[in-house]
This record gives sequence, C-alpha cells and structure tokens, in this order.
Amino acid sequence: MDGVGAPGFPVVRAGAGDRPGSAASAVGVTALYRAHAKGLVRLAVVMLGDRHIAEDVVHDAFLGLYRHWERLSDPSRALPYLRSSVLNGCRSALRKRRTRDSVTASAGARAAVPLESAEAWALLGEEHREVLAALKRLPGRQREALVLRFYLDMSEDEIAATMRISRGTVKSATSRGIAALGRQLQERGLSDER
Repeated sequence: MDGVGAPGFPVVRAGAGDRPGSAASAVGVTALYRAHAKGLVRLAVVMLGDRHIAEDVVHDAFLGLYRHWERLSDPSRALPYLRSSVLNGCRSALRKRRTRDSVTASAGARAAVPLESAEAWALLGEEHREVLAALKRLPGRQREALVLRFYLDMSEDEIAATMRISRGTVKSATSRGIAALGRQLQERGLSDER
C-alpha cells in the first residue's frame, strides 16, 4: 500500500523520524490526498499552465498540511486549508516566473517560455486555448475567483474562505472577471455577444 497514491504522487506516511505528524495525521492527510490531489493539481495547472510546477505546488501544500495536522482545530477545515495553500503556492510560482522572465528579458535572452508540452497543447481546441489565454491575462484575483467558481464549482462563501476575502469581494471579482473575459473573447471574435 505504500508508494503511490494518485498517478505520480507518493502516499504521505508517518515514519519513525517524522515528529510533526502522528499516525492520525498520516491517515488524515493520505485520505485527503487520495480524494483531492488530482483536482488540486488540475486547479494549479489552470492557474499556472505548467503541470510540473502545479504538481510541486500541490505536493508542498500536502506537506504543509502534514506538518501542521496536529495544530488543526477542526480537521474538517483541512480541504479549504489545502485549497488556500495551493492558491498561495500558485501566486508564489507566478511571481517567481515573472521575476525570472524579467531578468531573462533584461539580459537580452528570449523571455517567452513554453508553458505546456507540445502534446498537451495539441490536445486543446483553438477556442479552448483562446479562453485559457484570456483567463491568464486577467488580474490574479479575478482569475482565481473565476477558476474557483466555474472550474471547481465552489460557492461564493467557499471562494471567500479559500481566497480569504469577503463574499462581496468575491462577487465583484467574479463579475469583473466575466466582463473582462467576455471583452477579450469578443475582440478575438469568439464571443456570441455582439
């Protein structure tokens, strides 16, 4: 039973030298991992456009949860903690990418790094690629709100808890994000609105 949970992901196990966690933390984190790792990786891929970095972000989120499991006042709040942790990890990865790209560009090298493998990119339809590209051009908060709402089908209250913002801010970010996405797609001739 040890080794691999979801494809490519190790099962988190408490070992003899693992002081932060107990058998309860190993069981709890492993159960969450099996149930939610794949969906969290998909969330991170949509946010980042890079599966390898997305997997690293999700691994780090589960590792953080494992380390702090004993400090959770309510284990039923572990999934919202993981979602927040994944979003925070995505934000950090995007900041690092922007910094790296700006340094690369200022050094005169090519700054555009392909975000997907050729195989993955070929599997997406042209319209799907346009929507993802438009989504990536949105401000971070709007992009996160739209992904959580329409990709993970979360309620406004769940989004507010995950993003650590008010419900009204979720409504505003979602509304503005939809409007901006619609404008971008309309400019490219992909929207039904005329």
